[in-house]
Amino acid sequence: MKKIIVLLFLTMCYSTFFAQDKLTEELKSLAENNRYGQIVKDYTQHTNDYPAKALYYIGLAYYMTEDDNNALKYIDRSIEKDASDATPYYIKGCILNYMKKYTDAVTNFEKAITLDAINPKVYSALGDSFYSQQQYANALDAYRKATAQQEPDSRAYYMIAKIYSETGDKQNTLKAFYKAKENISPETSLYANVLYNIGLMEFLNENMDKAELAFIDLIQVSPEDYQAYAKLTQVYYHQREYEKAQPYKDAIYKAHEAGKLKGTNLQDMFCFDQFLWNNKFVQAFERYESGKKDDIYNKHLFYLTNDKGDIECRIQTEYSPISDSLGSSKYLLGMNKNGVHSTFNIGFDDDFAYDNLKNTVVNILEGKIQPTTSLVPSQK
Repeated sequence: MKKIIVLLFLTMCYSTFFAQDKLTEELKSLAENNRYGQIVKDYTQHTNDYPAKALYYIGLAYYMTEDDNNALKYIDRSIEKDASDATPYYIKGCILNYMKKYTDAVTNFEKAITLDAINPKVYSALGDSFYSQQQYANALDAYRKATAQQEPDSRAYYMIAKIYSETGDKQNTLKAFYKAKENISPETSLYANVLYNIGLMEFLNENMDKAELAFIDLIQVSPEDYQAYAKLTQVYYHQREYEKAQPYKDAIYKAHEAGKLKGTNLQDMFCFDQFLWNNKFVQAFERYESGKKDDIYNKHLFYLTNDKGDIECRIQTEYSPISDSLGSSKYLLGMNKNGVHSTFNIGFDDDFAYDNLKNTVVNILEGKIQPTTSLVPSQK
C-alpha cells in the first residue's frame, strides 16, 4: 500500500513538473516571437502555481507592453521562487531604468552580474544606469566591460564614444567612434549614427578626405539620409569641388519634390557650405524655392554667428521680380542686421560662380562694399 501511495505521489509530481515545463516552453516560444500581448491575455489568470521561469516571461510581457507595475510584480515573484537566475534581475534593472529609478536598477544589475558575470547586456545596462546619473567614470567602466566579453555588446562601443564627446574629450571621441565602426553591424541604424559622427568630426578637423569617405559610406548604407547628402555637399564646397557636389544637391532637391523632407530641418532649405570669417562661423543655406514669382523671396542665405551661436547678421540673394522682368539680374544682394534691412546694387543669376558670391559676401562683412539703401523698422 505504501509503495502504491509513493508511486502515485511521484506520478503526480512528474505530471506537475511536466505541465510546468510545457507551460514555460509555451511562454518562451510566445516571447521569442514577440507575442507579448497574447501572454498577458491568455496566461495571467491563475498564476499561483507557475514556476519561476513562467512568471519571468509574464513579467517580461508586461514590460514589453509598457505595464511596468505588473512587470515588476511578476519579476519579483519569479525572483522569490528562484533567486539563482540572473535574467529576472537583469529585466528588473531594465524596468527600473525605464522608470528612472537608477540607484535601484544598479543594485539589480550588480546582482545579475554576481550570478552571470559574462553577459555583456547586463554590463551595458549597468552603464546606462550610471550614464543617466552622469556618473561617467562608472559608466565608462561598465561599457568597457560590456565590450570585453566574448560576445561584446556593440551598442556599448557607441556609448563609450558618446561619453567622451559629452565630456569634451575630442581626441578619444573620434578614436572611440572609429572603434565603434569596427564593431557595430552595418545593418543597424547605430552604424549610420557612428558614420555621421565620424564624418562630422573629421569635417570640423578639416580632414576632408576622411569626412568624404564617412559620408559616402553613410549614404551607401542609408540612401535616404539626406542630412548626409548636405554634409557631403559641404565637404566638396570646402574643397571647391563644386561639380562633385552637384549630384548630391540634385538628390536633395528631388527628395524635397517627393515630399520626403517634410517635418525635418531640411524641409525649406539645406546648408551647402560653412566657413570661418574673423574667427566666426558663416553658414550658407540654399532654399528650394525658384523660378519667376510675383513676390520677393530669398534663395541663398549666409548666416554669421558668434561663439555663442547667436546670429549677428544674414546676407542673402533676393529674387527681384522687377529686375527679372526687365531682363536684368535675377537676384540682388540684401542684408539683415540689427533690425535693419539693406540692399546692394549687386546682382546674380542662377549660373553664378559661387566663388564670386562668397567673396562678395566676405567683402560686405568686412565693410568693403556699402549698401545702396537701408530700411529700419520705423520707416516701414
